[in-house]
Amino acid sequence: MLERINKLRALMKKEVLDGYLIMSPENLRYLTNFTGSAGVAMITPVSAYFITDFRYVEQAADQVSGMTIIQHQGAIGEVVADLVEKDQLSALGFEDDFLTFADYSVYEEIIQAEFAPAGGLIEKLREQKDESEIAIIEKACSIADAGFEHVLKMIRPGMTEIEIANQLDFFMRSLGATGTSFDTIVASGVRSALPHGVASQKTIEKGEMITLDFGCIYQGYVSDITRTFAIGDPGQQLKDVYAIVLEAQLQVLSQAQAGVTGAQLDASARSVITDAGYGDAFGHSTGHGIGLAIHEGPNLSWTNDEPLQAGNIVTNEPGIYIGGLGGVRIEDDLVILENGNRVLTHSPKDLIIL
Repeated sequence: MLERINKLRALMKKEVLDGYLIMSPENLRYLTNFTGSAGVAMITPVSAYFITDFRYVEQAADQVSGMTIIQHQGAIGEVVADLVEKDQLSALGFEDDFLTFADYSVYEEIIQAEFAPAGGLIEKLREQKDESEIAIIEKACSIADAGFEHVLKMIRPGMTEIEIANQLDFFMRSLGATGTSFDTIVASGVRSALPHGVASQKTIEKGEMITLDFGCIYQGYVSDITRTFAIGDPGQQLKDVYAIVLEAQLQVLSQAQAGVTGAQLDASARSVITDAGYGDAFGHSTGHGIGLAIHEGPNLSWTNDEPLQAGNIVTNEPGIYIGGLGGVRIEDDLVILENGNRVLTHSPKDLIIL
């Protein structure tokens, strides 16, 4: 963790901060390895503190290395204020995209230093995964792949979407997942035109397309996969739409590598779908980063002109959604390499008709 702390210190120096307060659970885990639900870390150019209460002191001692662990009795902000005064800090950065206004008001009043909004520093570091992170996410992806195989074996007409989601979620837990990356999406028939159609009480019927978008949490990291398949013949238009989405998805895979921007990859997928006459039916971005959170940088979006870097893990998920008919989305998780990429999700992508 010291390497990550030192990278944060380098960013702090650029931002003219001599202290940084970390509160978000994902950033705490990334920087300290702490998995509990109560604690904050404070980093200075020469010191690193982890502050928690009685419930988590023993856990912190086991998980957090290279930091001074402090047990707080009263308000945690009072300990932070005392450390700011002791270390004579002049500018303490904080995660303004996480801290509530109510808590900010308390800290701003008691801290005798500039309390400076500086969110996004750790999130930027998190975008480039190291080998250990990639291995964990790859395991999360393998659990999701096994989950999709399980669904194909057990799904049948007459089941409800929520029944399928519940069985899938439990199956992934049986393989070591600690939870789902988000509420599992099972969207069948006309509901497959809903990009985020969380599983409902709708019954699966023969001749319907089914979009399954799901993932699991494994050792804190997430996977995110989407497959669309059919039970019975869904009709020629939806089969044609599937082929278009798959072409767009494969085109992104052929181009994704370090140095290419998220905007360029988004435009690549969008051009295939637009040329086929469905541009208005693809309203979301082509992908996003994953890691400790299900949505983190970098994005494969028309808004992202930053070049991708080796070690980024992003989704590739173009889709077409036609109200009253149905929709198709196909999604993989991939690691960006200096030359090319490596796909972490391996479920089949040719249209499956059960």
